[in-house]
Amino acid sequence: MYNLARSLLFKLDPEVAHELSLDLLAASSRLGVNKLLGGLPAASPVEVMGLRFPNAVGLAAGLDKNADAFEALGALGFGFVEVGTITPKGQAGNPKPRLFRLPEHEAIINRMGFNNKGVDHLVSRIKSHNYPGVLGVNIGKNLTTSVEGAAADYLACLTAVIPYADYITANISSPNTPGLRSLQFGESLAELISPLIAARNQYEAEHGKRVPLAVKIAPDMTDDEIKLVSDTLVEQGVDGIIATNTTLSRDAVAGHQFAEEAGGLSGAPVRDASTHVVKTLAEHLKGTLPIIGVGGISSGADAVEKLQAGASLVQIYSGFIYQGPELIKEAVASTDAYFRECDLGI
Repeated sequence: MYNLARSLLFKLDPEVAHELSLDLLAASSRLGVNKLLGGLPAASPVEVMGLRFPNAVGLAAGLDKNADAFEALGALGFGFVEVGTITPKGQAGNPKPRLFRLPEHEAIINRMGFNNKGVDHLVSRIKSHNYPGVLGVNIGKNLTTSVEGAAADYLACLTAVIPYADYITANISSPNTPGLRSLQFGESLAELISPLIAARNQYEAEHGKRVPLAVKIAPDMTDDEIKLVSDTLVEQGVDGIIATNTTLSRDAVAGHQFAEEAGGLSGAPVRDASTHVVKTLAEHLKGTLPIIGVGGISSGADAVEKLQAGASLVQIYSGFIYQGPELIKEAVASTDAYFRECDLGI
């Protein structure tokens, strides 16, 4: 069924197809037919960042930026859904076209530029919901905000969503907002994360609810840079690292008609780079922080590969676009079997 739907959707402009799919999913949620989409598959829960995840497979941020269809997406079987990236004010993002399919590589290039309706809209969507999984909110800065003033934007988003999110992710690694990736390093990173941790801790003290803060990093770093970034995140007291965002490298898709398009490359070509970052983090952190592995997961085996490299959870996005809901079921079954084997010492 999904192959037929995909063949029809792939005849449309990628962004049109994306918006149409979300509209249809949102409509299914409004009509109350989410349970017909499949629901959460049977799996052993996973404890990460102090949260209980129904299964280890999540939807990465970027697909449902405004939380308009997260309940229906969750009903496809994801143990957790991450909405966003959201910014304080709504913004149009980069000029179109800004989304490109590379079917031969099961890949996508995007330069969306944090297009979203603003944090107030997202809050109105997540204030009350019936999704039984874990809900994450990915936050960023507005294009018109300077890198020096970025912390205020992240803090505004965190303050707005913290009553309703199960966890929050600071996105400092999108390649499509000028200067954003510079926030991953040194004093810039500490100055960004410190007020977020302070606000999170204050909220916990006042309301008795701890909301974990994760940080999403890029794959385009040296091993030494990865270690330095992770050391800063540990020092600042974050709860997890999401590895990784999209890549600027085009080595794996060289010669494709869209290879020279600006933006981040996701999908199968980023799998090895992402897994390398996960492995480097895991070896350096030695369990100090949990890692959520994302990038190039197109099969259950790919999901298990991320766990073997050191991830505690995984997220999918581009693979879901190409493979559909069956990938969710396969990934959940494979990761659950892996955890069971580990528990049994097999």
